[in-house]
Amino acid sequence: MTDGLSSRYARWITRHSKAVILGVLLLTGVVLAGAAIGDAGDQELGGFSVDSPETDAQDFVQDNYGTDDSDVVAQWVVREEGGDVLTRDSLLKGLRLQRELRNDESIGPTLTDRGLVGIENVVGTAAVGADAAAAGEAPPAGTPPLDDQIAALEDRSDDDVERLLSEVLDPERASERAQDPYEFLPRGYVPGETSAEARLTLVTQIDRSADDEAPQAAYDAQVRIDGMVEERFEDAFVFGQGVRDDASSRATGDSFAIITPFALVLILFVLGVAYRDVLDILMAVLGIVVVLAWVAGIMGWLEIPMNVILIAVPFLLIGLSIDYALHVVMRYREARAGTLGNQASPTAGRDGDPEEADRSIRTAMAVGLGSVVLALGAATFSTGVGFLSNVVSPLSAIRDFAVLSAGGILATFVAFGVLLPALKVEVDSVLENRLGRSRQKPAFGVGGGRVNDLLGRFGSLTLRAPVAIIVVALLLSTAGVYGATTLDTEFNQADFLPQDAPAWAQQLPGPFAPGTYTIAEDFEYLSENFRTGSEGGQSQVLIRGDLTDPSLLPAIERASGSVGSDSSIQRRADGGAALEGPHTAIRETAAENESFGALVDRHDADGDGLPEENLAEVYDRLFAANPEAASVIVSRSDDGEITSARLILSVQSDESAQTIAGDTRSVAASVEDEATGITAVATGQPVTTAVIQDALLETLVQAFAVTIVVILAFLTVLFWIRYRSWSHGAVTLAPVVLSLTWLLGAMALFDIPFNSETAVITSLAIGLGVDYSIHAGERFVDERAHRETLEEALESTITGTGGALLASAATTAAGFGVLALALSPPLRRFGIVTGSAILFAFLAVVTILPGLLVVRERLQPGGVYRERPVEAFRAGLARLLVPTLLVAGSVVAGVGAWYVAGAVLALQSALALLAGIAGAVIVAAIGRELWERSDRSR
Repeated sequence: MTDGLSSRYARWITRHSKAVILGVLLLTGVVLAGAAIGDAGDQELGGFSVDSPETDAQDFVQDNYGTDDSDVVAQWVVREEGGDVLTRDSLLKGLRLQRELRNDESIGPTLTDRGLVGIENVVGTAAVGADAAAAGEAPPAGTPPLDDQIAALEDRSDDDVERLLSEVLDPERASERAQDPYEFLPRGYVPGETSAEARLTLVTQIDRSADDEAPQAAYDAQVRIDGMVEERFEDAFVFGQGVRDDASSRATGDSFAIITPFALVLILFVLGVAYRDVLDILMAVLGIVVVLAWVAGIMGWLEIPMNVILIAVPFLLIGLSIDYALHVVMRYREARAGTLGNQASPTAGRDGDPEEADRSIRTAMAVGLGSVVLALGAATFSTGVGFLSNVVSPLSAIRDFAVLSAGGILATFVAFGVLLPALKVEVDSVLENRLGRSRQKPAFGVGGGRVNDLLGRFGSLTLRAPVAIIVVALLLSTAGVYGATTLDTEFNQADFLPQDAPAWAQQLPGPFAPGTYTIAEDFEYLSENFRTGSEGGQSQVLIRGDLTDPSLLPAIERASGSVGSDSSIQRRADGGAALEGPHTAIRETAAENESFGALVDRHDADGDGLPEENLAEVYDRLFAANPEAASVIVSRSDDGEITSARLILSVQSDESAQTIAGDTRSVAASVEDEATGITAVATGQPVTTAVIQDALLETLVQAFAVTIVVILAFLTVLFWIRYRSWSHGAVTLAPVVLSLTWLLGAMALFDIPFNSETAVITSLAIGLGVDYSIHAGERFVDERAHRETLEEALESTITGTGGALLASAATTAAGFGVLALALSPPLRRFGIVTGSAILFAFLAVVTILPGLLVVRERLQPGGVYRERPVEAFRAGLARLLVPTLLVAGSVVAGVGAWYVAGAVLALQSALALLAGIAGAVIVAAIGRELWERSDRSR
């Protein structure tokens, strides 16, 4: 039945080729119109949302605290290894540059009132205050103008500035100042010293030109500030989102400038070797353009916002497109040459009769397309449904990825299962009938040559030692599964910063020469040495409940003291944890305000500087004495009731989000355990990023497991209907699962993390692997039905379909593999993982799949696909029973492990489950077929 449908479909396409071309192009135009109509913009990682206590706490903080979310914070670091950045000249240079930045037309408007604050401002303010005191005047309130600070330092000698520094940095008096001077000095600084190797200046900006978009004006200003800082200082840098985005953008551009010529030459070379025809290459490229046009149109019609996960979609579709095109064209060429099984197509028309030539072309396309369209349709359905299984995700970005992938895979079938056959028929007919140019070309890997010999060796090896091949594959898979259990599943923003080009790339001429990128090293230095004050450098603990309970402040104090030296939480210059909260605000305000200090003393029974009673009154007086500090760490309702408090923890930004989240949760748990009647929840950008990343990873792994089950069920039903074989679907899928375990093992070997980014990329292994396996399995069954011996069927499969697979794998692996040369780490990881996935999928399909098919055939002489329907049905039920029970048991065990264990252990359980399913299904299917053979012999 399916053969008849395939043949009728292929004949209809070839007979109505002109109408088909016109219809597909019109439909493509309609779909592409969505790109102009719809506009959903971009969706950053931070735009993802997931319901959790951490994100709820973050929403509460944003709604209830006196923070301005529109502020953009950058860090300006001046350093001099082995030297001193606290000299008079260095401090003056910093203040003069601040004045220049304030007066700059493009930078000044982006700076807030606080603007630029560093140790140079603390020293300048102290100098102005000292001059006022010497003149018998009151010191200025707040921070004096930059001109006054500069003048005060210019009037002092180096020795005078040294003495001023000793006063400013005196450990006993530093806490009395409005601005903590230690905040701007590195972790290695010794309190009281008047010299330091580095200092920090905080740059606070706001961009009022964009309410709901990225503050691009502020980001552009950061890039300009960075350039000016580098001009003024020998060793200095600016780090901020704008600088980071600029470096990433330039690194991506430099990467593509370097690798695009290599990739294009390599891809065109491989396609040239495979096709040996310029027109066939151009028609394949046209098909890819149609597919990408559909993707753009679908995004527009459905208003799918662009996000980092969707970068995998066009790469997946390009890989599938190349594969589909090669299979259609090579089957057509085999049909014209008369080497496609016993369906040799006539090669009439060589005597110059145009009508005969046209019939030869159309007949060959009908035969060739008819032999492959079912495999194309099966691959389209299985991969499309597999990716579409992600629509169950609670994350909108993953749902968009699922829908767009499925739509693009359908577009790939339209372009290469509908348009390309019709277009090739028309092009070849015109060239042969009107221009007299022969369009008969040999299929790649068929008819002799080195490629044919290489593929033939694979076939010979499979025939000689199929069991050994399977055993070796399983051993490698076992090693891969073990390696997968050691994969890093954490998300670290440092992994996305561009790195400097290797030495060979720096020697490239002119436009190919990459820039210099030190941002990764700068970020590491900044994170290890300074408290940054940016969102990425801070986590928080939100405290709610009875905030007037006497146990709360001592609990916070003990939690602060329990932070270990190996924690991601930063430490102050005095060695304590860099943790701000109600306890620090009360102590600092008490030191500055005598009346408030007297209130605290009256309610401080143990003399630790923290009140134990009447906390409601203390908080009210705190808001009156220091409203700015109070509003940052305590929230209250409109009627003055205290609703929450929060702790602000400075953290090392180069640590993974999961590490920061874990350390913050430890502080929260300590507070909650020791205080009475309160809840403490870890939150802040690093914590919510960790929550989102864990949710993304968990969703992707779950969807991956669902994908395997859906594809297995579909292939099982398909091959039962087509060949009355229950086990062929499992045998076809087994190489894909095994190749995936190899991929995960390789990721562990190359120290590539398995996070939401690479989990999406590994989906390519499923998409391309299933496609390869279905083509090879279908071809083998077709050849086995028309060949006398197993050897002939296997040879035709490996040299025919194997040749197309080799060309497809070589092309896509080459195109994506060169991304390993990129300067951008995400691009580099994408290239390594994608190239490895394609390579492993191809190797598994041309070695493991034939080996499994040979073993099964030898266990059941007479042919698995030649059973009578009733006998096949009975045998199929028997063969299905054992694997069904094994799979059901494995699924139950895996689901139990998922909910009992946690995300990382669940990942390991899922991988073990997949390997167990594959092994159980293969062994059970072969065992049941062997049992059936023995039953028939009796």
